[in-house]
Order: sequence, then C-alpha cells, then structure tokens
Amino acid sequence: MKQVKDSSPKFFETLVVDLLVKMGYGGSFKDAGEAIGKSGDEGIDGIIKEDRLGLDVIYIQAKRWENTISPGEIHKFVGALHGKKANKGVFITTSSFSEKALNYALQVGTKVILIDGEQLAQLMIDYDVGVSRSEIYEIKKMDFDYFIDE
Repeated sequence: MKQVKDSSPKFFETLVVDLLVKMGYGGSFKDAGEAIGKSGDEGIDGIIKEDRLGLDVIYIQAKRWENTISPGEIHKFVGALHGKKANKGVFITTSSFSEKALNYALQVGTKVILIDGEQLAQLMIDYDVGVSRSEIYEIKKMDFDYFIDE
C-alpha cells in the first residue's frame, strides 16, 4: 500500500478507474471510465460506466489519505453526486472511515459504497491491478476413476 500512498493523486485516480474496469464495470477498457479529478472537479474524481452499454454512470471519489475519513467528507461527496443528479457513487480511500462516516453512508438516500485501504489492497490483489504473479504451484492427485477397467 506504500506504493499507492506515495503515488500522485492523478495516478491514484487512474488506478481506481483501472480497478473498477477490471472488476467488470464499463465497456471496453478504452471507453469504460475516466479519471477526471483536478482543481474545480466539483468533488468528483472519476466516472465509470456501470455496464457495457453505458446505461448508467457511477461517480468516484478517490482519497489518497493517511487520516481517517470523517462523515463530512462523505457528506461533500453525496452533495457532489446530487449536483450531478446521480444516485450512485464509490468513495475509495487509502486510509479508513470513521464509524460515523460508515453510518452516514448507510443512512443517506444515495447509494454510496465505501472502500477503505485494506479493502482496496485486497481488491487490487484479487483483480491483478498493480501486482503480478511470481510463482504458481500446481498440486496433483491420483485420478482413481481413470484406472477403472470395465
């Protein structure tokens, strides 16, 4: 996770979009999503198509932070979603969420998924983002059914 935390904000936003595409969101990799975070981004760091047809869009907030995410940050993201007339968002951080932030996300009418640093690292491993396989072991056992002589 140190490599992720040491990356630039732009790289982190791109990593998040790459991960969501690997998880099956969007269409082709070329047009599935986009990291758009910059000054004046109105609280939205990226967008990704929910499905291959692009019937709905999911907005992304990506925070490369050390500090715990407070309910105020979730509140700002929900406000940004409302500004886009969106009903779905994913808030991903390298840190963690306070208990109050987790509860707030559950209570708002907008569907907001929270992914903390630990979950992010596991998803990156599960979907081969930023990792590569170094060794694979194959264990074989005897197939006794093969030796049945009828």
